[in-house]
Amino acid sequence: MANRSFLFRMAPFSKVRPRLWGASQLKGWPWAFLGTACEGNVTDVVTEESQRERINRKEESSQNLVFWRERLADQMLPLWRLNYEEQLKVKFESLKKNLETLETRLRKIGAGDLQPTAARSERLCSLLHPFLPSPVIDGYRNKSSFSINQGPDGNPKTVGYYLKSWGGSNIFCVQPSHLKDIPGKHNQVAQCFEAFLQQSTLGACIDSRKGGPWHELTVRTTFLGQTMAIIIFNPQILSQEELCVLKEEIKEFFSTGPGAVCDLTSLYVKERTPRHQQITPFQLLAGEPYLFEEILGLKVRISPGAFFQLNTSAAEVLYQTVGELGRVDPNTVIFDFSHGTGATGLSLARQTSHIFSMALVGQALEDAKWTAAFNGITNWESHPGNVKEIMPKLLESQEDGRSLMALVDPSQCGLSNRVVHNIRNCKAIQTLVFVSCRPYGKSIENIIELCRPPDPDGNLLGEPFVLRRAVPVDMFPHSLQCELVMLFTR
Repeated sequence: MANRSFLFRMAPFSKVRPRLWGASQLKGWPWAFLGTACEGNVTDVVTEESQRERINRKEESSQNLVFWRERLADQMLPLWRLNYEEQLKVKFESLKKNLETLETRLRKIGAGDLQPTAARSERLCSLLHPFLPSPVIDGYRNKSSFSINQGPDGNPKTVGYYLKSWGGSNIFCVQPSHLKDIPGKHNQVAQCFEAFLQQSTLGACIDSRKGGPWHELTVRTTFLGQTMAIIIFNPQILSQEELCVLKEEIKEFFSTGPGAVCDLTSLYVKERTPRHQQITPFQLLAGEPYLFEEILGLKVRISPGAFFQLNTSAAEVLYQTVGELGRVDPNTVIFDFSHGTGATGLSLARQTSHIFSMALVGQALEDAKWTAAFNGITNWESHPGNVKEIMPKLLESQEDGRSLMALVDPSQCGLSNRVVHNIRNCKAIQTLVFVSCRPYGKSIENIIELCRPPDPDGNLLGEPFVLRRAVPVDMFPHSLQCELVMLFTR
């Protein structure tokens, strides 16, 4: 019993079986759906929602901040009114319905016939494992991005999240201090920055072509007690001298002024330019250039623009699940297509034979190199580019009797067609672990391409993959999202 797998050790903490894929139709959150997921628990909620719709125009015309705060919570965290067990039930049903849609599409293209004979009579839903819950339910975010604009109370420099009026004619910024996913430290920095804005003569800005320069505030924190603030603004017609004065005022406020209470580790600014202009770099005003986090015994470096999982505690569960599902051992070579700081692959390095990282570029690659060097990881190397470039090494791995696993953890945009074709056509890859934070939309299209029958006249020459197991990890309590870890073999 002492050797029970991680998944089975975690299962008792989840009273709900998993569901696959957050449905795209959940945008705007249909409260009626809760009735099917949590029977008998949400009738009152649905009734309250109907009542709110009847009085919304009257309420929004007033300065009723309670009304706006509730609206913001409903938009940002649609499940916040439910207890955590009920939240997982809603996600379970949503994922299940999307998996059923995937199954229908696969069968239409003949991919369903590729399942082993014994499995053809089973539904894909039977491949789902119990939801692995987040170890932290409230205040779990390590990164928050706030906008700056007029609040419903008339404050022209409110730091928070955007909400449209019901008629869509007005846009307001509502303070987020009541949202369950935001830690107190993020709210503290946001409130201090709002205090700084009040003393500034420059206005806020919704459109880079109009108004003042203030655009966004991003706050990042780590378990090591570090805090980074990134202030993004539109330089517009400000002269270089005026920009220098502005940056000095920001630095002074957070270093020796009222904002010093935030005890920032790093203070950055970034100029926002029109879409077609060159991306501007982050400018360090004060403190350290990087944040550092510890996850599964690994010290990770995080640059201001780098991606890192929003929920660090749940990320540990996610990385362990990837290793467990892929049966990673010292005989495994990992072909890593993960983005961000490379933490997913690097967290598994000590368990594997070798890791080839294929998707990291720019500052994210530099972060990964630092992390590997600091932690003494010598079996990790980066090869951004085409699979064919390292094919000799892959073949060498096979000759040595080592198993090859592809690890895919793409951004919200999913995988490019080139990457999908590279994986599909590389015969050496027999195992694929696909991690998706949005297991619908582009991810569905990626999966269909990975699983469809071969097309000798097209780009898909390799044997198709078959979904074997799927484990959802709740990275985002109170929201509709989760991370789904899927195991494919061929």
